Amino acid sequence: MTDVWARAALWLGLALVATLLSIRLRVATALSEIVVGTVAQLLIGAFIGKALLGTSEAWITFLSGTGAILLTFLAGAELDPTIFRAKWKESLGIGFVSFFAPFLGCAAFAAWVLHWTPQASWLAGVALSTTSVAVVYAVMLELGLNSTDFGKALLAACFVTDLGTVLALGLIFAPFSLRTVAFVGVGAVAVVVLPWLTPRFFRVFGGRPSELEAKFLLLVLFGLGALATWADSEAVLPAYLVGMVLAGTVGKDHALIRRLRTVTFGLLTPFYFIRAGSFVSVPALLAAPTGVLGLLAAKLATKTVGVWPMARLFRYPRTEAAYTTLLMSTGLTFGSISALFGLTHGIITQTQYSILIATVILSAVVPTLVANAFFLPRYLLPPPAPSRPESADVALGGGES
Repeated sequence: MTDVWARAALWLGLALVATLLSIRLRVATALSEIVVGTVAQLLIGAFIGKALLGTSEAWITFLSGTGAILLTFLAGAELDPTIFRAKWKESLGIGFVSFFAPFLGCAAFAAWVLHWTPQASWLAGVALSTTSVAVVYAVMLELGLNSTDFGKALLAACFVTDLGTVLALGLIFAPFSLRTVAFVGVGAVAVVVLPWLTPRFFRVFGGRPSELEAKFLLLVLFGLGALATWADSEAVLPAYLVGMVLAGTVGKDHALIRRLRTVTFGLLTPFYFIRAGSFVSVPALLAAPTGVLGLLAAKLATKTVGVWPMARLFRYPRTEAAYTTLLMSTGLTFGSISALFGLTHGIITQTQYSILIATVILSAVVPTLVANAFFLPRYLLPPPAPSRPESADVALGGGES
């Protein structure tokens, strides 16, 4: 067990460094964790050996996957059904073009400029059509925009985009089978039953120190996640759906959501984001910068062509339209999942996989940095919490008596 504890200490040390950098540089922690993961695998690989980081070990993969599932669930739980019903037109419109424009544009770039095979080109289109719910939600949460109508509509549009990505991946590449039918059937039952069952179950048995609520939610998420992977889908998809259908009940339990956030952001998501960054192959980037930069430019250009006019059509002010366009250009979870699916099924080569992963990671970093630096709608930010008066510090034991 010494190796496990030492490696856990190494990963949490990297997470701490990433958090300090995010505070110092005023960027989202998710982005700094990705960058730290990339730099760490490069330095550790050069001076000690890549095995020290252990990114492929089962327990790290499990913690990383659990972080992605819980983060996606929390993002779904942030959706306000009232806001979604009021803004369903713009969420559907922005989400649809956010998927469709880069799907066609990046596939065309891969086929006609990079001369990839048709199958590899379609996979590139799928992988780069995504919007990262994980990155957008993390940024919304850190800035406090998750509680605004603007932030909730943006998260709803993310869901529409990623739903299009998952459907495209399934329709083009994944075989439909009885497992798919079973997954869809059980998922449909869960979507109907959970909003009715969960609040009643919590009301009768919850509210105790044993944290029954968290165990129940993890049971549901892990169970549906296992069913999804058994059906050749992805565990994060049912997590998002469960979060959405429970947004009107569990999502309003602020104390429960806060406890889940503590576990998710304090322990789990650093493994997810640092591991994602560690997959970036710097030598592949240096060997084929044209492909990476070309695909990144294609994604940003097609997202802009699609999302910006749609946002303006729904009367978004210029700053909010630009911020929406850039955040809808981010990609991470479903993009890397799609690339890994293509590699493991022989659709793309190792080099194409590295190019796609590098592009996906860069798309998580570049648009977010530009958006927060130049187009952040500061007038939507909640006012800073008032500092505690000195008397309160004294009363809490924080000052000298």
